[in-house]
Amino acid sequence: MAKIRTVYFCQNCGTESAKWVGKCPSCSEWNTFVEEIVKPEDKKGIPGSSGKKTPVRPKLLKDVSIENRPRIDMKDTELNRVLGGGLVPGSLTLIAGEPGIGKSTLLLQIALLLPKVATLYISGEESPEQIRMRAERVGPLHDNFVVLCETDTAAVFPLLREIEPQLVIVDSIQTLSSPFVESGSGSISQIRQCTSELMKYAKESGVPVILVGHITKEGTIAGPKVLEHMVDTVLQFEGDRNHLYRLLRAVKNRFGSTNELGIYEMSGIGLRPVQNPSEVLLSEHDENVSGVALAATIEGLRPMLIEIQALVSTAVYGTPQRSTTGFDTRRLNMLLAVLEKRAGFSLAIRDVFLNITGGIRVEDPAIDLAVIAAIYSSSRDLPVPESTAFAGEVGLSGEVRAVTRVEQRIREAEKMGLRQICISGFTKGIIQTDFSIKIVKIQKVEELISKLFL
Repeated sequence: MAKIRTVYFCQNCGTESAKWVGKCPSCSEWNTFVEEIVKPEDKKGIPGSSGKKTPVRPKLLKDVSIENRPRIDMKDTELNRVLGGGLVPGSLTLIAGEPGIGKSTLLLQIALLLPKVATLYISGEESPEQIRMRAERVGPLHDNFVVLCETDTAAVFPLLREIEPQLVIVDSIQTLSSPFVESGSGSISQIRQCTSELMKYAKESGVPVILVGHITKEGTIAGPKVLEHMVDTVLQFEGDRNHLYRLLRAVKNRFGSTNELGIYEMSGIGLRPVQNPSEVLLSEHDENVSGVALAATIEGLRPMLIEIQALVSTAVYGTPQRSTTGFDTRRLNMLLAVLEKRAGFSLAIRDVFLNITGGIRVEDPAIDLAVIAAIYSSSRDLPVPESTAFAGEVGLSGEVRAVTRVEQRIREAEKMGLRQICISGFTKGIIQTDFSIKIVKIQKVEELISKLFL
């Protein structure tokens, strides 16, 4: 009989301690340690392991052979883009998001799009009847899709060796439990143990495993921080329930770029990949209104146009408000300070509200110029010249700095039928004759105001 021991785990970072402490020595959070009962692992009986131990010898790096195993085409352009070209065999992928955002729908839809790939869908949250009802709404059924409603890893792994699937989906990792840990499912030790067993299985068998992870109320992935370090890829599924569009971001990717973004549209029959995000992220106005500016941004390798909306009004409560949706509030305060100091435009007693349409969040500094144009336009009630886009970063001295891959931004604005685009005057290698769209070069913030609004 294996001896059972009691340890304490930090709920924030997963640090283990032999006794309870008030402040975590690793992440410095207070009152996060919880007591859990752990039974030592029997190395011969770990479910995720094949049980065969072969001695490992060191090798010269130049003698290591690289197996050319093709990626699995997920039949979804947006998911393939975020993964870096498809799913890598033997990889462990974690998809996290808020409840009801569409994680299970996306994975169920992907499994139904792969009739030639034997897929095992392990669900600890839904019954087979619930999965069948949702599957009939999402896509056509096929003979290579097997559903297993089980939460005990001791029962799951023998079935994995019997079925021999080519793709495993676990919904969700918080519902699994291992017999080697005495605590309940969803605890830190259970999540870490179950993920470790699935990782051993994926690496030894070469079968890719996709995990669904929950999100805490603070917006972080539930479970210990080590969970994100153990997996190969972490995908964040985000969006606003009041909007139709969902965003899939690669937070971590050992096999591709972490700057890629996938966009989906939620519909009654599932999630539809959005091929041209510029068309869906731009609002249609019957007339040119003030406070609206178009920004040419880039997410990963994809250029797209987004709409910036600003509203400047008199402060009602004495203290001016600064509110943003999809934009960093601290950067907004910096841009307002630049407007006041360098352009002589005071907003000290005005409320400023900023919104990026479509429910997306953008961190590209190249949209600074569009933000300033939208704020000035709303304050003066002067519309931005029609069919104008912006691509420029604003510095503290009021200069408009050049941004990366400006040619792709110009091409995107040109493709969408815009007439002119404002870029930094310090940009090199851009010639007007190479483009049909008019290029306006601006070096200072005050030049933007004088050229567009005066």
